[in-house]
Amino acid sequence: MIMPLSEDQSTIEDRPKSRRFDGRHLRSERTRQLMIEAYLQLVREHGRLPTANEIAHAAGYSVRSIFERFPDLDALSLAAADFAIAAGQAQAPAQDVDGDRRTRIASHVHIRAQACERWLPLWRILTSPATQTQLAELAIRAKAVRRANVERLELMYRPELATLDSLQREQLLVTLATLTSFESWDQMRGGGFGLSPDAAEGVWRSAIDRLLPTE
Repeated sequence: MIMPLSEDQSTIEDRPKSRRFDGRHLRSERTRQLMIEAYLQLVREHGRLPTANEIAHAAGYSVRSIFERFPDLDALSLAAADFAIAAGQAQAPAQDVDGDRRTRIASHVHIRAQACERWLPLWRILTSPATQTQLAELAIRAKAVRRANVERLELMYRPELATLDSLQREQLLVTLATLTSFESWDQMRGGGFGLSPDAAEGVWRSAIDRLLPTE
């Protein structure tokens, strides 16, 4: 007499297809994520676009595995940019929005500085003329990042901005956005100035306080 198989003895083929496919999909997504993380780590370390061989080695997979999940390196670059933008926003929630002027400036500057310090290597690549010529979609990502910076400024300095007419408000936002840009941080930290992160934050705090109108 043939005894029925227990649940533990059942073969893979006996398991529901949806369960097998779900597991396969999860593994594939995890592999894809590891490749994106490897890409970003290489960008931070080398300050340039990594090669397929470098990404595969860093992620622990074959080059073939990369192109099974991404049509080409341009697609991987876009996926990495999208991940970095989402991660940057998640890692830097607005704080002390209702604080006094000094508290809001300090909070905004510190969070913005941390984001610039972490993501500057990728930003250099996203905004380089060569990269944007090769992959125009990256220019759209860069524009979205700049817009997010302006929206954060509008949120953090709402009381001061509310005292201005529309033209003055727009001009001040342009000035503040330029002041707190990745490019500005790059100039202070490198670019001949070589300031420490704390010193660079101090420059931003002082400049913002001088630029904002009094209520």
